[in-house]
Amino acid sequence: MRSAECGARSFLHVHLGISPLPEKGSKIMKSFLTALLGTVVIASAAMPVSAATLDDVKSRGVLRCGVNTGLPGFASQNDQGEWQGLDVDYCKAVAAAVFEGDASKVQYVPLSAVQRFPALQNNEVDMLARNTTWTMNRDTAIGLNFVGVNYYDGQGFMVRKDLNVTSALQLSGATVCVQSGTTTELNLTDYFRANNMEFNPVVIESQNDVNTAYEQGRCDVLTTDASGLYASRLELANPDEHIVLPEIISKEPLGPAVRQGDEQWFDIVKWVHFGLLNAEELGVTQENVEDMAANSENPDIRRLLGADGTFGQDIGLTNDWMVHVVKAVGNYGEIFDRNIGPDTPLKIQRGQNALWTKGGLQYAPPVR
Repeated sequence: MRSAECGARSFLHVHLGISPLPEKGSKIMKSFLTALLGTVVIASAAMPVSAATLDDVKSRGVLRCGVNTGLPGFASQNDQGEWQGLDVDYCKAVAAAVFEGDASKVQYVPLSAVQRFPALQNNEVDMLARNTTWTMNRDTAIGLNFVGVNYYDGQGFMVRKDLNVTSALQLSGATVCVQSGTTTELNLTDYFRANNMEFNPVVIESQNDVNTAYEQGRCDVLTTDASGLYASRLELANPDEHIVLPEIISKEPLGPAVRQGDEQWFDIVKWVHFGLLNAEELGVTQENVEDMAANSENPDIRRLLGADGTFGQDIGLTNDWMVHVVKAVGNYGEIFDRNIGPDTPLKIQRGQNALWTKGGLQYAPPVR
């Protein structure tokens, strides 16, 4: 007990600034120390321990990135088995930052909605880039850190045109296909309850199986994020026979996430996202990034691309980290347009995902 008393006295004096203590050996002192030691143990157990994810990734030689099992435009495999999509490009961007330009050092781990959080929590992946909605529960109780929003979305409904339905408010009594383990499932219940409507849910774990059930006629309605509806419609045998209803019933800020407890890794993935936005805002593109890095006199560009300051070094990367990122995947606007923009099969307009300078919500803190 003597060493514990000394440790408790030191803890009080150094960390809490409490002095003097009750006299050694007194009943008050013993009761005081007993309570204090319990507090110290609880406080110590609650303190996060750095997971050193950056070191693990470098040592392994590959970034393990959790992605969707298959969502066109966001994460899917082409005919050659190569992964592509907006979220996939975020995996590549982080790999390029860590491995000094080598965006190929990614192991893509396809995860269902139910699998994604345990995979991250159990260190089976280093990050999630899997069209995941940022919510309070996920940000706190589940132990995730969301690095930002790479796509602002909202939940909608798709039906067959021959149902002659023009509004979600006409869906009372409908059978609705929905993926389990998602905010979509919760929002669906809230929406029908709030509007005094009844529905019959068909709840399935895999989104591909949800889509199949809808196409086979097991349900009248398919619900998921609006971006997912447009992607799913592309895979139907006759896409033109289906329409997405106008109602958007929720806020779905989608973004990459990492585990809590490793602030350095959180900073790296977060600032890759912010760097992509800042690059677009500053006109730094995949084509001109090397010239900008060598010749630009714009202070914002020079800091972003490592010509001035030690911003990359400060988070454990090289100072030209964003040169590697933009050279590998382009800026945020280029990623958007290449994967889901107006000239792609999804034909999605920027809308809320435009930069703040163009009326959208995408906004990044400055590199400074």
